[in-house]
Amino acid sequence: MRLLLVEDHVPLADELISTLGRQGYAIDWLTDGRDAIHQGATEPYDLIVLDLGLPGVPGLEVLQKWRAAGLSTPVLILTARASWAERIEGLKAGADDYLTKPFHPEELQLRIQALLRRVRGLANQPKLESAGLHLDEGRQCVSRGEEEVQLTAAEFRLLRYFMLHPGQILSKSHLAEHLYDGENERDSNVIEVHVNHLRRKLGRAVVETRRGQGYRFAGTGE
Repeated sequence: MRLLLVEDHVPLADELISTLGRQGYAIDWLTDGRDAIHQGATEPYDLIVLDLGLPGVPGLEVLQKWRAAGLSTPVLILTARASWAERIEGLKAGADDYLTKPFHPEELQLRIQALLRRVRGLANQPKLESAGLHLDEGRQCVSRGEEEVQLTAAEFRLLRYFMLHPGQILSKSHLAEHLYDGENERDSNVIEVHVNHLRRKLGRAVVETRRGQGYRFAGTGE
């Protein structure tokens, strides 16, 4: 899952990038509201974490411009102000959730997980469940019945994306855009390698190949 973090406080941004990176998220980081208006509307992010106190253009105005342009990406607001009026304004502008600083990084992780599941119409449960598989995002492993399967970081990222998009046909380029940040080279051939790894661990039927289109997550391993 690819996230945009818009936060001008460098120590906090560094901490969040490190923490969320360990949770398997690809993070793009911006510090200025003017840059965020354009990039947030043109790159395929799964979720945006937006600070309100930004230089250039305030976060609330950035959010208003995104929503006015039709951007539906879920946005979680960070604010250093505990004012109820500001929170209400953020929600009215189209925010999906908010956190007041200071906050514990684990709370942000859990809110991100909940938002990503909510927008996909999946229940907010301790483990992501789809097609008979149960993904533990904290431990980054998957279980089916009593069997628990360990995953590499890359396999975890790919399987989580598949499980959040069950039944959808996803091209290699689409997967690469959502699994890597803007700084990394996106090699769609690597996706095929990781798909094959998942099949070896979970059964060949877990991911279907649609010739000329991409992959479809089925989740019913042989």
